[in-house]
Amino acid sequence: MVLETLNPLHYNITSLIPDTMPVATVPILILVCFLFLIWNHEETSSIPGPGYCMGIGPLISHGRFLWMGVGNACNYYNKTYGEFVRVWISGEETFIISK
Repeated sequence: MVLETLNPLHYNITSLIPDTMPVATVPILILVCFLFLIWNHEETSSIPGPGYCMGIGPLISHGRFLWMGVGNACNYYNKTYGEFVRVWISGEETFIISK
């Protein structure tokens, strides 16, 4: 009798989850997607440069400066975006002005 109560196959796992669970998850998923879109939305800047994209842009920008060095990374961004560029270094928005 004790072994029968400890057997996990003895219990029906679907009886533990109420039937309203799938109905309740749809509005929650829609709300989470809506909040994600609002959080992800950014106003487009008139200054060219790599996009923010949920914080991935600053990580890539900072990584490029660490990997290539300041001079080569500045030359890369100037060739790609022009003379006035917005990048992120150590999480801070930085402007590169060159000619």
